[in-house]
Amino acid sequence: MYLFLCEDSIDGIFTGVYDAWASRYGHANISLTTRQPDNYSLFCEYISVQTDYEKSKKVARTLLARLGEETYTELCQAASSLEETSDRRNPMNKADAIYKTIVLALSLKDGSKVLNYLGEPYVNRTFQLSRRTGNEAHHLLGFLRFQELENGILFAQIHPKNDVLPFLGEHFSDRLPQENFMIYDANRDTAVLHPKGQPYFLTDTSGLDKDMLNKFSSKELEYQRLWCGFFESIAIEARVNPKLQNQNVFKRFRQDIIEFTASSQTPDK
Repeated sequence: MYLFLCEDSIDGIFTGVYDAWASRYGHANISLTTRQPDNYSLFCEYISVQTDYEKSKKVARTLLARLGEETYTELCQAASSLEETSDRRNPMNKADAIYKTIVLALSLKDGSKVLNYLGEPYVNRTFQLSRRTGNEAHHLLGFLRFQELENGILFAQIHPKNDVLPFLGEHFSDRLPQENFMIYDANRDTAVLHPKGQPYFLTDTSGLDKDMLNKFSSKELEYQRLWCGFFESIAIEARVNPKLQNQNVFKRFRQDIIEFTASSQTPDK
């Protein structure tokens, strides 16, 4: 048995897929993982995978050409999903599930239908992971708020469970092509940067001056004040429904939404 140890990222997993396929060890004899094993097996060879962006691009091009954009996006969403503590009881980790799903997809006459094969445990696992990331990205498309900094950059901060930045970056680059904006993932210390009129890119922000991110323009502060005033004025106290509000706006998103972080707001408004 050969176990390929990959970085927990889209590029890391796609590099693992490339190396595993190129190894010619046979798909039945190969597993991929993003987890360091707790116990090493005597009869298993462990192979460390160094993330290679060229290899990742080759896998991406193949998947796009053979499976189509929709299925490719779903596989990327699965690779971006967080493996939570409860997931660790699942013997099939996400990298191996994605690898086996890709192997199946490329063997089908119409690989774009691979995620319909939910009877296969690894396809079901990939589907669940993809849906988890896709749902969170969908929510953030509605909840994410841009604020204008002193330097004129539109800035938004998020605290997502899953690595949704690539999907948010693509969405907002398409809708705000002539704006300089930044979406900052505070959980992973990474960000999407979009220069005006250019493609977006992902970057590490561990060395970023975080104080700069709290310096808003005077116009932004005025709009925040007006918006919060409007938010309070339309509220009908007799119809406050915290349970329904919690269903529509999850509490974990509220730390990044001005209506809930402004000092004039109560926790349940």
